[in-house]
Amino acid sequence: MKQIPAPILTLIAGILITLVSFWVGQHHGLLPEQASEQAPLVDDLFNVMVIISTALFIVVQGAILWFMIRYRKPKGDESDGLPVEGNLPLEAFWTAIPAIIVIGLGIYSVDVFQQMGGLAPGSHPMMGHQHHTTLVAQAPESTLVAGDTMALMDGETAPTFDPKYGYGASPVGLGTEADVTVNVTGMQFAWLFNYPTSGVITGELHIPVDTDVQLNLTAQDVIHAFWVPQFRLKQDALPGQQTGLRFKATKVGTYPVVCAELCGSYHGGMRTQVIVHTAEDFSAWLDQNRVAQSQSPDQVVAANPATMSNEEFLQPYVQDMGMTSNMLAQLRSQS
Repeated sequence: MKQIPAPILTLIAGILITLVSFWVGQHHGLLPEQASEQAPLVDDLFNVMVIISTALFIVVQGAILWFMIRYRKPKGDESDGLPVEGNLPLEAFWTAIPAIIVIGLGIYSVDVFQQMGGLAPGSHPMMGHQHHTTLVAQAPESTLVAGDTMALMDGETAPTFDPKYGYGASPVGLGTEADVTVNVTGMQFAWLFNYPTSGVITGELHIPVDTDVQLNLTAQDVIHAFWVPQFRLKQDALPGQQTGLRFKATKVGTYPVVCAELCGSYHGGMRTQVIVHTAEDFSAWLDQNRVAQSQSPDQVVAANPATMSNEEFLQPYVQDMGMTSNMLAQLRSQS
C-alpha cells in the first residue's frame, strides 16, 4: 500500500485543526449572556483568542503525544539517543508565528478598547485633577474636555474620538445628554444609585431597555470597581474623582453588579443588581418610588417611637420577651 505523502497529511491535519478550533471558538460557553450594545465587541475578541488558543493547544499537545508514541524507546534498548543540533529555520518559524499572533491580538484589542472609549479624552476622570496650560493657538471650545485641557501648537489639530458607549462616551465628549443619568456612589460595602432628575435613591440600579444610560461613578472611602459581567463593562469608582460609563442594555432581565476591586474585609459581599425594565415598567417604577420617597417619615413609618411611652413601645413585644402585666405596670409607674 502506497504511503500518503507527508504534505497531504499535514494539509488534512491543518484543515481538521482549523475546523475544530473555529467550532470551539463559537461554542465554548465560557461567557455569560450578552445584555448590552457593546458586549459583542468584547465577545468577538474573546472568541478569536479562544480559536487561536485551541489551535495551539491541539498542535502542541498533539505533537507531544505523537512523539511519545512514535519515538518511544524500544524494550531492551539501553543506548543513548541520537545527538540533535539546533535547526535555525525551525526555531525562527516557531518564534515568528507566536510573535505575529501576539501583535495581531494586541492591535485588535486596542481597536476594541478605542471603540469603547478607552482612548478618548473623556475616558479620564471627569473631575479631581486639571492640567492648566496656555493655549498658543485659538481653538474652539468643543475641542476641550473637562479635566484635561490640551495645549495646541500652531497647525496642530486635537485628536477626536466619538465613542458611542463605554468609558469615554460622556455627555462632555459626545455633546449630548443621555436619556437616563444615574449618579453611582460606592462605599464599604454597598452601592447607592441616585436619579438626579427625579430625586429617587435606591440600592439597586433600575434602567429601561434600549435606552442611552449614563452612570457617573464616585466612591466615599476607597477604590471600588463597578462591574456588570453581562454588559461587559467595568469601571473604577474613585474617592474624590468622578468616572463614567455610557451604555445601552439590550435585554430585559436582572443582572448582578459586582465590586471587582478589593475594598476591604467584606469585599466579597459588595453586590447588588441591575434590573432592566421595559420602558413602561421603568416609568411605573420611577413614579412609584418618586411618590414613596417624597413622603415624610411620619407617613412612611407606621409608628413613631419618639412619641410613644415605654408601655406602648414594648406592647407588641411583650409576649416574645416573656414579660408579664406586673412588669408592664412597674414600667408604667416608673415612666
